[in-house]
Amino acid sequence: MRGAAADPPDPSVKLHSTGPSGQNTFTGYGEGYVLVNGVRHATSVIVLADRVLPWDAPGFGGLAVEHFAGLAALGLEVVLLGTGARLRFPDPRLTRALREAGVGLEVMDIQAACRTYNILAAEERRVAAALLFD
Repeated sequence: MRGAAADPPDPSVKLHSTGPSGQNTFTGYGEGYVLVNGVRHATSVIVLADRVLPWDAPGFGGLAVEHFAGLAALGLEVVLLGTGARLRFPDPRLTRALREAGVGLEVMDIQAACRTYNILAAEERRVAAALLFD
């Protein structure tokens, strides 16, 4: 006997804020977007505790030295690079400015970057999530 067709699962994920009030946190994500404090972003973006910046990186294939030099100038401890739906590692020559500034770089997919950012931001670490949407 066949049961009634179930509705397809909702592809979005809601996250709970754990950081100090007034701080940017990821409140959800889905295919091709993230929510920061409930506001949807579907283009490359840099999320910091106190602001959200558009990122002119056109996608993983368009990453250049300048994109990482801009991140290095933000005075961070660590950058979480969300490379889209799948994990991809940038050429180390592109990320040299981060190394020279003593900024850690963690590369992960966007979903992992959102979750990790919320944890580090809640610990009041100087962290940025730099997210790429292809």
